[in-house]
Amino acid sequence: MRIEHIAIWAKDIDQVCEFYRKYFGGVVQPLYHNPAKQFTSRFVTFESGARLEIMHRPDIEGNAETVGTLRMFAIGKPIATLIASVIKHTSMFCDSRLIRFHVKHSQTEDATKNSFFGISEVQQVAVAQATANMMAGVAEHLGFAHISFSVGSKEEVDRLTQKMSEDGIAIVGEPRTTGDGYYESVVLDPEGNRIEITV
Repeated sequence: MRIEHIAIWAKDIDQVCEFYRKYFGGVVQPLYHNPAKQFTSRFVTFESGARLEIMHRPDIEGNAETVGTLRMFAIGKPIATLIASVIKHTSMFCDSRLIRFHVKHSQTEDATKNSFFGISEVQQVAVAQATANMMAGVAEHLGFAHISFSVGSKEEVDRLTQKMSEDGIAIVGEPRTTGDGYYESVVLDPEGNRIEITV
């Protein structure tokens, strides 16, 4: 007996599938669509182990909706204003120590000579999305908690985590050895699902 597949509801099937293809070598299967039920899905298969079924139905919403809402705050605002907007428009408590911004920034002055750090439009969108995903991932809940990928070595855990960090993926747990002996990091996929990367 084995686990055949794990299913994930998603707002954007292709974006989620691309995450698992790019970082974990998944093979994205053809799109299935049932117009009567407004149901769409794709399977992602791996070299071994269970498949992922990435599913979408327009009446099911979740973390990705928060991400989309926050994007409107990401245009032409300094970092401090952006963070304030993110916190104001979410109902979750956020530990500021957990927020990491993987952006380039430069110090500028406004017309009144007030100095602030600004970032570009594209970088700000990345910040809003990473922050929203981070906040969604901090809160624990009953039920399925995470998916774990074995990548073969501590060096590969470090390399893949660093690559994701450089790409703006939310890192919620840096590589470390846990109390029960696992060497792992924890990241969030584009819609806030927790992923453990382990040896």
